[in-house]
Amino acid sequence: MSPAVECPLVSVVMANYNGAPYLAAAIRSALTQSLAGIEILLADDGSTDESLAIARAIAAEDPRLIVLPPAPNGGPGAARNRGLAAARGEWVAVMDSDDLMHPERLERLLAAATRDGVDIIADDMLAFFEDGSPPQPMLHGRLALPATVDLALYIRANVLFGRLPALGYLKPLFRAEMLRRTGLRYDPSLRIAEDYDLVARLLAQGAQFRILPDLTYFYRRHGTSTSHRLRRSDLEAMLASDNAFRAAVGPQPRSTEAAFRARRASIERALAYDGIIAALKARDPVAALREAIRSPSGAALLRLPVRDRLSRVFARPKKPAQEGPQPQRRPRGLRVYVVSRNRVVGSTSGSAAYLLALCRAMAEAGHELHLVWPSPAMFGRTPVLRLRPEMTMFRSIAMHEAWRIGSWLVAKNPRVALAACLGIADKLLRKVGLGLGGLVRKAPYAVAVPWREEDLLYVANRIRGDADVVLADYAFLTPAYPYALSPGAARIVVMHDLFSSRAAIFARAGSQDSVARIDQASELRLLGAADAVVAIQAEEGAFIRDALPGRRVIVAPIAIEPVAAPQPGRDAILLFVGSDTSPNVDGLRWFLREVLPLIRQAVPQVVLRVVGRVGHAIGPVPETLTGAVEVLGLVPDLAPYYRDAAVVVSPLLAGSGLKIKLVEALGHGKAVVATSVTLQGVQAECAPALRPIDEAGEFAAEVTALLTDSALRAERAAASLLVARNCFSATACYAGLLDYLRTVRPDTEGTPAPRPRMTALAE
Repeated sequence: MSPAVECPLVSVVMANYNGAPYLAAAIRSALTQSLAGIEILLADDGSTDESLAIARAIAAEDPRLIVLPPAPNGGPGAARNRGLAAARGEWVAVMDSDDLMHPERLERLLAAATRDGVDIIADDMLAFFEDGSPPQPMLHGRLALPATVDLALYIRANVLFGRLPALGYLKPLFRAEMLRRTGLRYDPSLRIAEDYDLVARLLAQGAQFRILPDLTYFYRRHGTSTSHRLRRSDLEAMLASDNAFRAAVGPQPRSTEAAFRARRASIERALAYDGIIAALKARDPVAALREAIRSPSGAALLRLPVRDRLSRVFARPKKPAQEGPQPQRRPRGLRVYVVSRNRVVGSTSGSAAYLLALCRAMAEAGHELHLVWPSPAMFGRTPVLRLRPEMTMFRSIAMHEAWRIGSWLVAKNPRVALAACLGIADKLLRKVGLGLGGLVRKAPYAVAVPWREEDLLYVANRIRGDADVVLADYAFLTPAYPYALSPGAARIVVMHDLFSSRAAIFARAGSQDSVARIDQASELRLLGAADAVVAIQAEEGAFIRDALPGRRVIVAPIAIEPVAAPQPGRDAILLFVGSDTSPNVDGLRWFLREVLPLIRQAVPQVVLRVVGRVGHAIGPVPETLTGAVEVLGLVPDLAPYYRDAAVVVSPLLAGSGLKIKLVEALGHGKAVVATSVTLQGVQAECAPALRPIDEAGEFAAEVTALLTDSALRAERAAASLLVARNCFSATACYAGLLDYLRTVRPDTEGTPAPRPRMTALAE
């Protein structure tokens, strides 16, 4: 239970009328703000549903929620005024009882308001729809940038059916001192446009207003929403209020006077349109024609229902790309949306293999898996990617800025293809002593690239409140959670690595991390956005359990399907498998420089096979090792290379997480020699099969002993296979994750409208 706040920084005022279906989600999105000093004031407006019972139950658990004494229905303005009267905060935020907030919204707005010295600040809002229509941001044009809003611009932006975004929809943060000083409150006679009226009056009193383009307020549109429905009585009240406001403020600059006239004309136009519609509904075409002649601009608004009707016709979603009738009932398991920027097109890397193993376990348990790639950064410098057969476990696959052609994904951005061509040209030129120099740059690590607004919108568009579980692949993906628009969904993050621990490890090894750099506080903040953290090994799991005591920590090493029998291999073959990341490159270079020459003294015929991208990243092999190293690159199947190898080596000097190639080697029944970095987090489990060796001479001696003693090698191979079966089976590794999913209830607080499924999608 969170304690009540003595002197809150922000008071969140939430008016409510019969909002029971969405109220709990709205309140929780306010209570889970990263800004600690808040209170939430619920002003119920005479609800006849379960709203008060829902609010009181939450208030009993969290005293930061204050349920004001109920009052008869008086409209949103009257309800908010009761909230303003009770607010104790230095700032006041207004929120509707069916909307949601980004967890960092108030913290960001308060920081910006303090920095800019303004009295009112608001952010962009993302409208999402009960009928499954694509979510849409409200701000556009020059107002989609940070902007200062004066009275003239604010009035002009609230011209009905105008070209500018209607700023009156925004839910601002107000400086409480300004509200007290001016004495201004909501006009209780207004059921629509009460927010516009208050802000306009404050601006006329000299308030400073700034808007930010951040999409951190989520505006729910549904059948019972009132803010998007204009009745004649509402329009008449708006016109009367505007006339009174105009008279009260006196003469204004020319731009403001023009804005007043434009808004008044737009309300009169809307009234004329309402009259035409009323006459048509009454089957009185003469009256409708008379009204249209009197107000041609009002008649011109008839285009709106026609346009809306046509847009609904042409925007109907395509049928699912599956043969046969589609079941309408809910699937037996949970809908799990996996959000990733990793190149997970198959089990082509350790991190991809790990994620797919987790997903396979969930799919086999009956859950429905969907994969969303929100960023085209995953392409890197490879414009075409092929989905491997194991990707069929996903019911849908969606990728931003890509075309799907069968099992192929093609980048839409031509710069990806250009980068690929430059890379190929540079590689060819380097063979003759030339190169393209600065024209060729390595693609950034896609997992850690900064989020773009269009990427977050893609998450919102693809998930649209449909998730029971949102699984972030790496901590860097947890900012996607709010944009899934699924407030009741369980949030899981697959940690892979504790990245903040890597800098010190690499520094001790005299190297730098090629993947991502992040400080511990920032990483814990990202991980803390999840309800459950999946750690790949116990040591890192224990750290997260201590650092984030309110989170469920699930230790789930990668599972392996072990071979049937130990594979001692051939006498003189060593194997190293890895990608081109710094830990692999640095470890392999150390092995070639310090260890392999010592092994060759005892076993001259030894050959090291290097499989994976790491071979091309280490540069030329020293001439002294000519004939002793085979750089094989990527291979279609690792199994024959594991089978033939006598010893698998893992000489890593830095890194974090579980070394997946270690588990893979154990599952292939191989004798393994590894460093303490390789065994991090699983040293106890692997003790029957190998021990950590960090000194070059000792490492070489261990490898030599295994190469020259087939009986010892067979014994170690058998021990490795036993460790794999006992510690790294699917049952042993994924029981914790599957147990957690059994506690998750389907989300009933997101957008409920079902959407057709697509077996694969790229757009």
